[in-house]
This record gives sequence, C-alpha cells and structure tokens, in this order.
Amino acid sequence: MKRLFLAILVVSATLLQAGRVKDLAVIEGGRDNQLVGYGLVVGLAGDGDSSSPMTINAVANSLKRFGLTVDADDLKADNVAAVMITADIPPFARAGTRIDVTVSSIGDAESLQGGVLLQTPLMGANDQVYAVAQGQIAVGGFIGGGGGPGGATVQKNHPTVGLIASGAIVEREIPMNVSESGYVKFLLLNPDYGTAARVAEAINYVYPTSTVALDSAAVQVTIPEIYIGREVDFISSIGGISVDPDTPARIVINERTGTIVATAGVRVSTVAVSHGSLSITIARSQNVSQPGPLANVGETTVAEGTEVEVVEELGAFHVIPDYPTIQQVTAALNAMGVSTREMMSIFQAMKSAGALQAELVIK
Repeated sequence: MKRLFLAILVVSATLLQAGRVKDLAVIEGGRDNQLVGYGLVVGLAGDGDSSSPMTINAVANSLKRFGLTVDADDLKADNVAAVMITADIPPFARAGTRIDVTVSSIGDAESLQGGVLLQTPLMGANDQVYAVAQGQIAVGGFIGGGGGPGGATVQKNHPTVGLIASGAIVEREIPMNVSESGYVKFLLLNPDYGTAARVAEAINYVYPTSTVALDSAAVQVTIPEIYIGREVDFISSIGGISVDPDTPARIVINERTGTIVATAGVRVSTVAVSHGSLSITIARSQNVSQPGPLANVGETTVAEGTEVEVVEELGAFHVIPDYPTIQQVTAALNAMGVSTREMMSIFQAMKSAGALQAELVIK
C-alpha cells in the first residue's frame, strides 16, 4: 500500500478568517485595460530573427524616422527580433505613471537576453495610443550550447519572453467613473448569492438602509449625503468592513499536475469503495536459433519472442461513513493508501454514484 503524502489541500472553515469587502470585490467602473503594441528588440548578438521579411521591413521603416533610407535587401536581422508588447494599464492611471510590460518574440529569435526594446506605442482596443514602452529587457531564462550540427543545447525557462519593469509611460488617461447617480457597485470576484447577501448585510449594519444585493455578482451601495463629494473616503470605509464569504462545496482536480483541492463544505454520503489496479507488462526479446554442430542443413537465424505479464491487485471494499467534516473524509480516503491519481478516479466515481455532495471541477 502506497502512503499518500499529499492528496488533498483542505480549506477548513475553522481556519477561515473574515475577509474584507475590498478583498472580495472590485468597484464597477474602476477596471484594468489591456494594451498591445508591435516593436523591435535590438542588440541580440546574433540571436535575433533569421532573415525574416517582417523584421527586415520593420527595421527599414524604423530607420526612415531618422532620415536614413536603406534598401531592405541590404539589411540583416541577426541582431534584431520582432516582438509583441503587452501590458495592463490600471484604473485611474495618470499621465506619467509607469507600468510594467511583457515582451514576446513573434519570429524565430533564439533569445531576447541582453536586448533593448525600441520606443513602441501601446494601443487599446479602440486603436488609441495610451502608453509608450522602451527599455532593457529582463529575461528569466537562457539558451546555450549548440556549436554546429549535432551540438548539445541547454535551455532554461523561456528566453524568448521578457519583462521590462516600469518600462512604459502612460501618455493618455482613461476616464472612469465609480460613483454614478449617487451610488457605487461592488462586483464580487467569486459570484455567489450567499456572499452577496452577507456583503449587503455587513454594509447595512454600518450604513443602515444603504445597500442592496442586485444578484450573485453585484452589490449596490447608496452614498450617504455626508459623503457626497468625499466618495473616496466612503469607498475606503466600505472596503474595510469584514465579511464571512460563503464558500461553495467544491473539489478541483488538476490531472496535469496531480493536484486535488477541496473546500470545507465538501460532504460524502455513506458509500463503499473498492479500488484495485491492473498492470500489463509486454517485453520483447530476441533469441538466436542455429543448427546443431554436425548438421549439414539450416542456418543461424534470429527469432523474436514476446512475453506478456498481467498483474492485478486485489481490491477490497472500504466503507466510508457519512462524515460531517472534510477532515474526516480525507482521513478515511488517506487510510485506503491510494495514490493521488487513484484518488481522482475515486472522487469521479463517487460523484457518478451520487455520494459526493459537492461540485467536481476537472482541469
């Protein structure tokens, strides 16, 4: 029996602390916006794009800005890479605010290590320029080796994606309004009717008759008269109110990483579980067949053989009672000595049998 070291990460209700409204929701109207741009990274010491027409034409067009007219056929792109720049501009970012940008190669450049991004405008979905990016790229990986045909290559992480910290300057502000018509709306990060009702109740306790839960995702708060013109102070006070979120009963299974996460509300009805495993091993072998030492006929040949071995572990029924807490459920499953992947199958079978009283999410 294999001991299960880590199968379930439990979020226990006894360990949960009340969360603040500012940690559970965001304000409608105050949101991030995505920016994107196309640019060139230079100074790559031979790791750039290899004769890409897209990159060469971009270099030629870039040189025209400086009054240089160069035939694209005379240019080489070994030290240059065509890249896409992406960034998120936060709400209420003023002109002159700096934001981080991510630079990603779109050609066949081997690495962006040591490269410098040339000045690149970043546009929003409406094709308006909101920021300009430029600067030294920090790459969290590298590629080395090679040295000719058949040479070994060593690569760590992704050398064709890099970051420029504070590499873009905001040039245009995005207008936002979070207190329209005398109220603000809080949008829950994890929509839930129970959590929305609790948020409204907690705010009403501090500011009576000012809040209503519109649905599972939105809570509308009326701004008191004493806070008209001081909406920032009011939103700040609302954000500090403590609320106990209503966590749904859910089990999330990630088959790629072998991770299982279960919330405190998971319940299992009385069920009997039997789990065994079947292993099939196929081994191929080559044997030499040759005639006797005094035989005048026959010749030496190679005969291939195949051996098949089937091993089936015996399974036994284990009864899991109707446990009221997730701690007892995990203790019962761990006592069966199954692996993480086997436990995934057990949870799926429990859900099909109707014994698992929780939402099962498989990624």
